[in-house]
Amino acid sequence: MKTFCKIILKLLRIKIDTVNIAPEARKCVLLFAPHTSFTDFLVGKMALITMGVKTTFLMKKEAFFFPLGPILKKMGGMPVDRKHVKKFPIIAANYIKEQEEIAFLISPEGTRKLNPNWKKGFYYIAQEAGVPILLGYLDYKSRRGGVGPVYYPTGDYEKDLAEMEKYYYGMHGLHKGKFNLEDKPYAHPDWL
Repeated sequence: MKTFCKIILKLLRIKIDTVNIAPEARKCVLLFAPHTSFTDFLVGKMALITMGVKTTFLMKKEAFFFPLGPILKKMGGMPVDRKHVKKFPIIAANYIKEQEEIAFLISPEGTRKLNPNWKKGFYYIAQEAGVPILLGYLDYKSRRGGVGPVYYPTGDYEKDLAEMEKYYYGMHGLHKGKFNLEDKPYAHPDWL
């Protein structure tokens, strides 16, 4: 599967950093941004397979219909009932605690549409589970993807979020204009 994913990514001309993966990726909350298209999910999942990062990802429960549901679960999908979303951070944190190895993949935007404010759930899940937050990216502007810095929640959400968002400034999703940080006046990170 790893070889297949590498070939597809090469055909798509997307370079994945498979070298600089922090050891914390074995058990963490892994952010995935920008997320502007369902294609991001497919390409991102192939990138994570290439990097050897075992993930569980969240998706609205309505997507888990037959025959897609069993496939999504096999890929690591976890259905989310949006009616009970307030309880979910505790459920997710307990799930992470039970696992020996897991990168709990979350799109902080919570949608593929333009969202000026990231959802806070990823932060509370990491804090409750006692695991770090890693910043995963798939930048269509530079055609690169990978896993960036490691953040440990300090309890100051606003300050921590501002630092994490800086990492994504200047990146573009597949659909330009749908990522709230792509046109910020900050320089693109040096590592790209």
